[in-house]
Amino acid sequence: MKHGFGRLAGAMVAVALVAAMPARAVLAEAGAGEAGAFVAGTEDLPLMAGLRQMPDQGVVFETAQGRIVEAFAVGFLDRARVERFYVDSLPQLGWRHAGGLTFRREGEVLTLSFPQGADPLTVRFRIAPGS
Repeated sequence: MKHGFGRLAGAMVAVALVAAMPARAVLAEAGAGEAGAFVAGTEDLPLMAGLRQMPDQGVVFETAQGRIVEAFAVGFLDRARVERFYVDSLPQLGWRHAGGLTFRREGEVLTLSFPQGADPLTVRFRIAPGS
């Protein structure tokens, strides 16, 4: 089943923010300018200060194997700075760095990518089941 980022995602984010209080503290310490802002459909994937989520571009759905989240965010930021933020902050939230911009945790794989030719910088977040 596939859902857009409409009201469902907004409700999910509200629930995620309440459930993720300890993560907020970690993000504040890690230097996230807007502690408590998470990528829609997640409670453990921070949205870096300076990035704005593109609500009409992603999907959130559940499968028998686990959740699949694909989200996009844009901002006038340096790619290296964005990469450094996620490499530094995600391990503090339980994501194990698996090389490059891939992270693993509890049966899920998180991959960050940057679609070519995008101005402003576009970040693609993808969470999928994996070992």
